[in-house]
Amino acid sequence: MDQSSIDALRTQEIAPRGHFINGRFQDGENGAQHQVYSPINGQPLALIAEGSAADVDAAVRVARVSFEDGRWSRMAPAGRKKVLLKLADLIEARALEIAVLGVRDNGTEINMAYKAEALSAAATFRYYAEAIDKLYGQIAPTGDDVLGLIHHAPVGVVGAIVPWNFPLMIGSWKIAPALAAGNSVVLKPAESASLSLLKIAELAAEAGVPDGVFNVVTGRGSVVGEALALSMDVDILVFTGSGATGRRLLEYSARSNLKRCYLELGGKSPNIVFADAPDLAEAAKVSAAGIFRNSGQVCVAGSRLLVQEEIYEDFLSEITRHAAAFRVGDPLDLNSQIGAVHSLSELESNLDFVTKAQAEGADLRTGGSRILTETGGYYMAPTVMAGVKETDTLFQNEVFGPVLAVTPFKDEEEAIGLANATVYGLAGGVWTSNLGRAHRMVAGVRAGVVHVNTYGGADLTVPLGGVRQSGNGHDKSLHALEKYFDLKTAWIKL
Repeated sequence: MDQSSIDALRTQEIAPRGHFINGRFQDGENGAQHQVYSPINGQPLALIAEGSAADVDAAVRVARVSFEDGRWSRMAPAGRKKVLLKLADLIEARALEIAVLGVRDNGTEINMAYKAEALSAAATFRYYAEAIDKLYGQIAPTGDDVLGLIHHAPVGVVGAIVPWNFPLMIGSWKIAPALAAGNSVVLKPAESASLSLLKIAELAAEAGVPDGVFNVVTGRGSVVGEALALSMDVDILVFTGSGATGRRLLEYSARSNLKRCYLELGGKSPNIVFADAPDLAEAAKVSAAGIFRNSGQVCVAGSRLLVQEEIYEDFLSEITRHAAAFRVGDPLDLNSQIGAVHSLSELESNLDFVTKAQAEGADLRTGGSRILTETGGYYMAPTVMAGVKETDTLFQNEVFGPVLAVTPFKDEEEAIGLANATVYGLAGGVWTSNLGRAHRMVAGVRAGVVHVNTYGGADLTVPLGGVRQSGNGHDKSLHALEKYFDLKTAWIKL
């Protein structure tokens, strides 16, 4: 990856894109289009189809046909494996092109996007392709006169709704295991960040995924997402996004066919630093990256920093230094360490949180403002707010931006109490040299993943999922396959 290659790709014209239904791009039922703007400069970037309920119905209909006729669902697992491995190879071969395309509409810095989006997607398809022909059913422990077999059967049509922050990575976490298991998929990407997933749909067809098995309908959540969730012919719904939207999806499930809903709803993750951390300088460096990379637009971002009292001021100074030193700028510049906030509305929301925090008594140590306004893009300085109290808005609410809330604590008991003092439970971190304390904190912090002496970096071998109002179900690992299968029992009299 070099700057000249990136610069050549950044100016490529993007032709208007329709939905991807039944193996080809096609205009929507009403021909409407949605203007996508680039967070890099605030300028128009591309036109994509503005989906309708009729478009969703068309995609679900072909997905159902493709599932029932068995062109994919009854293909031998080794056959699906071969196709998905080819798709992984195609993604990897065009990784830079795909990464640049995604950065242009979502603003993630290219150094992160190349690995976390394009190469990660290739690895995810490869992982589930390799796994699918190695899963076995079970034989029940019955008497000699009966044979009990437990089969894994694909559920049918999977509806997937994914966000704008890592559309390709998160999309692949859902698409790859769903396809590997033999299901057909209708995907709804974020209307502001659809381009990389439309490219993946095109490559899937090239790899040999049969027509109708993988479909993409673009458009607004209030129309396309709602229609997908209300469909009587979608068997399960998988979603990553806000809690408010997740609640609506559950309502739509109840109003329609009681489809199972698996929801990842974000978090307000605590990152807890004890005075006996093995390397406080390293803890500060990693913790800063854990909140400020991708402008804080990461579901598991360590957005609440809890620091033991005896090191509070020194550690606060160190992490403030790191925050102020980050190079924020054009996300397609290899020298930029942090890219753009995804949209103007997100930027304004971030700034409102800073204003509210100051009004509630928090101390602004660095950042807190929009920067690089001359570019026309949406950039915000990494922000550190000290002295944030448990009752403060910034302590309780997910910002989804480069804003860190810092709070002191006395001991383990108070740290666990503060860590669990929000409605969320997605991730957390603990820094300590005490092995017993590390285990106690992992047990005590209510979260789907707890990092110890690091923050982030958990790979495909382990699941990611939340507890409490951070959602249910899991992406990543072999456990992710479970939701894409139904268990079917065969009870056979011998």
